[in-house]
Parts: sequence; structure tokens; C-alpha cells
Amino acid sequence: MIVPRSFANQTVAVFGLARSGISSVRALIAGGAKVYAWDDRQPAQRTCAELGARVAPIAAWPWDRIAALVLSPGVPLTHPAPHEVVTAARKAGAEIIGDMELFARERRSAPGTSPRPPLIAITGTNGKSTTTALIGHILASCGYAAEIGGNIGKPVLDLNTPAPRTAYVLEVSSYQIELSPSLAPDIGVLTNITPDHLDRHGSMENYVAVKTRLLEQTAKAGEVCIGVDDAYCAAIHSRFAAGDGPQAVPVSVGKVLGRGVFVLDGVLYDAQSSHAAKIMDLRGTAHLPGAHNWQNAALAYAATRALVQDRPGIAEAIASFPGLPHRLQEVGRLGKVRFINDSKATNADAAERALKCFNDVFWIAGGRAKDGGIESLAPLFPRIRKAYLIGEAAEAFARTLQGTPYEICGTLDKAAAAAAHDAQVSNVAAPVVLLSPACASFDQFRDYEQRGDAFRALAGALGHARMREAS
Repeated sequence: MIVPRSFANQTVAVFGLARSGISSVRALIAGGAKVYAWDDRQPAQRTCAELGARVAPIAAWPWDRIAALVLSPGVPLTHPAPHEVVTAARKAGAEIIGDMELFARERRSAPGTSPRPPLIAITGTNGKSTTTALIGHILASCGYAAEIGGNIGKPVLDLNTPAPRTAYVLEVSSYQIELSPSLAPDIGVLTNITPDHLDRHGSMENYVAVKTRLLEQTAKAGEVCIGVDDAYCAAIHSRFAAGDGPQAVPVSVGKVLGRGVFVLDGVLYDAQSSHAAKIMDLRGTAHLPGAHNWQNAALAYAATRALVQDRPGIAEAIASFPGLPHRLQEVGRLGKVRFINDSKATNADAAERALKCFNDVFWIAGGRAKDGGIESLAPLFPRIRKAYLIGEAAEAFARTLQGTPYEICGTLDKAAAAAAHDAQVSNVAAPVVLLSPACASFDQFRDYEQRGDAFRALAGALGHARMREAS
């Protein structure tokens, strides 16, 4: 556990007691802070009371003594309107920060080991979880004690304290960036930017500015690795390449770069020196299918080259990467039918990446839609044999499908059963039942992980039912 001592003997409030909130309560108390905490959920209240926090509604907090509010990333800070706890903190003059900021301050002030362990921070609209996990896998394979967390896996304060050869690898969401003004990575990574979370940030301009902030906070002597295949990121790279801040490394898939890291026809090249060196053929990596995963691999390669000089070692680590759950994860087979869990695809851009990987798709989509719906996926509709629509977005998605066969199923269990049946009786050789919802899960599930786990269980149940019928 990382113990933040910057608020020792001070009063700190924690609002929102999910994983990162409970982690913050535990770490702050260990660091000597007096902690007030609140969440509507009673199990979280009990947990924090057992840890030693004073659990009380925000109206009962001693605002005149609270030095800082540690806010859950999911609580609105600015849009569509500040949460009442944010308003109260501002009125009281209390800092509003997140657990990443607690980590950043402890990292900056702790005497610890020398030299200080490197920090790689990854953000972007899509691909950041896979890129984060892949960077950690590369570093661990090449001799580092990689501590991986943040918006993926463990909350940042639950990571281990520095040891020899420690490197921290953090996925950072836009919500977390807003609450982390002094998080200063040695290497900042920006995967891509497409419209997302606009209800939370108010506009695309604001969203881009928040994502850019992580790179702006990167150490001046460090490096920023930027996927330059979308217009937003290309402009951001141009700005950093022309400045006097961290070195800017462009990364592209499908475009030869005079300097940087790129993938052409599935082959990864490093052109950061005088000539482009072939590193590896990514088409043979079992758990990194598709051009979007090639971008993830190229970004991970670029980010780790500053720490690892062994190019073949990096290539071997990329090839051995086991993949992540809920991201183009095969979770079952039923005869010729493959079940692919891509529940992490919570917007159309992410679903596009999945649809490009398969030709005969029985597509399960829907949930709580993001701005723009699925209009951008129209060029890929010919790949879809039939769509099975669930959740709040079902009717709107049905109107967008432009003649593509569809069925409004409502729930995931009905959609999985219908898709599996139709795929089995179809005349295609390699049908795929693909859960790639292009939507948030919150209308029917706690998060994308619960949705993906439910789909995996359904795929398993359908397979077992078929085996019973055969016997």
C-alpha cells in the first residue's frame, strides 16, 4: 500500500466509496489523517467505519476543518452540474483531488529509493487498458517489478511501495486527470481521441483539453508517445513536437513515419533513429488481433523503449501477452460458432474496431447510448448478419441499421440465445456471436465487467445445454 503522509494530522473527507474511495480511506488513515467518509451504500459505510473513518452524511462534516475532499472519479465535478459535495468543498475552500493526486504527492515527497521509480501514465478514449496492461507485461518480462493499476485493476494507493527495479504503470481516465493536478509521469501515453464522456466534460474541446493535460504534466525531461492517426491527436503531437517540453514520439498504424514508431501491413517498425528497423510481425500475436491492437502494441513498444534497450526482448513480451478480459475475448464455442466478449466497447469507435476483425457477425449491441449512437458504423453493417439489440438504445439503434436484419431482444440473455441459434443454423463457415455493445452498461449492469461476465456465463450455459442435448 502507498501511504500518503501529506495530510497527516489533518482532516480529509472522502466521498464515493467504491474501490478507489475505500482504498483512499485506508491509506489516508494509515498516513495519520482524520477521515470523514460518505456513500449511500451501507456495505461501503460499514467497511470504512471498520477502517476507522467517521462515516457521516456531508451535511454533518466539519467543513471548517476539512483540508481536502478526495472525490470519486465518477462524481460530477463540473458537468452537467457540480455535485453538491463539490459545491460545499469549494465554498469551504477545501482542495478537491483524487487518489491519483495523493499518490503523486507521496511520490514527489517520499525520500524512498534512488533513483525514483519511473512512472508511465496512459490515457486516451480507447485502447488505454490494453496498452497499460501490455506496457506492464513488457516491463515485467524485461526485469522490472511492474506495478500496474489506476483506472485498471488495483486502485493506485493499493500498489506496492517502491523497491529496486520498480516501475509504475497507470491507466488514467479523463475523470482522474481532472483530480490530479500534480501527477507528473516520466512517460505520458495518449492512445487516441474520439467523442466520449461529453456529458461529463461539457464539450469536445473540454474533453480534448483534459486528455492533453496529462501530457502537459509529463516531466520536461521525459517523453510523450502519441497515436497520431486521428486529427485531435495529430494536432496535439504537432504542438508537443514544436515545443521545448518532453520528447514527442508519434505512433501510427498504416502510415510510414520519417521518425517515430509505426505499423505497416501488420509489421512493427522503429524509426526513432536514423532508419526504420523491423521489430516484429504483429499478425502472429494471438491476443492482439486487429489494427487497433497493433496501435496498442506500437504505443507500448514506444513507451517502454526509454526503459528497455533490448528490442528482441520487447518483441518477445508483446508476442506472449495473454490479453485482457472483455476485450475481444473468446469465451466459448458452440460447434462452428465462436462467442467473443468485447463488453469493454462502450462507444461506437470501440465497437468499430471489433467489427473490423470479423466477417460474419451476429452482433449484440445496446445499453445506454453515447452521443452519436452507431451512425459511424454504417460502412461495417455489411459484415453484420443480424443485430440483437438490448437496453435503452435498442429502438434508436434499430432505426440506424439501414436494412440490416435486427431483433429487439431487450435483455442480454435473450439476445445471446437468439444470436447463438441463428449463428448455428446459418450457412456461413465461421460465424461469430459478438458482444460489442457500443454503449455504456449502466441501464442494466453495474459496469462493463459485470456485463461481460454475464455474457461469458451465458456462452458457457449455451454450450453445456448443447452437450446435454447431444448426449
